[in-house]
Amino acid sequence: MTRGATPLKLMALFAVCLIAATLRAAPPQKLLVCFGDSITAGYGLDKSQSYPADLEHLLASHGYHYQVVNQGVPGDTTKDALARVNQVVALHPDIVVLEFGGNDGLRGLSTDLTHRNLKQLLSTLQAAHIRVLLVGITLPPNYGPDYVKTFSAIFKDEATAHHTALMPMIYDGIYTLPGTIQPDGIHPTIKGSQLIAQHMFPFLTPLLTK
Repeated sequence: MTRGATPLKLMALFAVCLIAATLRAAPPQKLLVCFGDSITAGYGLDKSQSYPADLEHLLASHGYHYQVVNQGVPGDTTKDALARVNQVVALHPDIVVLEFGGNDGLRGLSTDLTHRNLKQLLSTLQAAHIRVLLVGITLPPNYGPDYVKTFSAIFKDEATAHHTALMPMIYDGIYTLPGTIQPDGIHPTIKGSQLIAQHMFPFLTPLLTK
């Protein structure tokens, strides 16, 4: 035993070393914010059944230490997103999944307005040095081929202009599968949310760090 060291002091020293080793072993948790409308919020589901919750589990299973925060608000348009974007920036996320535009389209809003709003959202997030995955969506054919084509192109155009990652269609490979969409024809079920997270993961991978 070291001269002058009591068993109590040695136990205290051991405890400090153990805590320090534990802190070194646990990698710091990064922050990913899912910023969107009712699809992100998990409308009609418990929040634990939304795709952001599934995404957090999926990331962890692949060794990525991210806390996923759900900042989805049902009914929000791109204009509403602009009113909230500084709150998201204030969280200092490493990554933001940006999922807006569906409510703009369903309300038949000007595609020029949606375009401008998305441009400003991406510029604000990138100015804060936040990596972004932009998530696209399309509209039912009854909105007319010209409107649907112009609307759907917004996401690709803005992703290209801002050199940001793009998931072209949130429901790609999902919408036509039985049991993935709620009876309202708009929102994902539990199964649908799980598939969104799985389909989103490859688009997120280039933005992730371990």
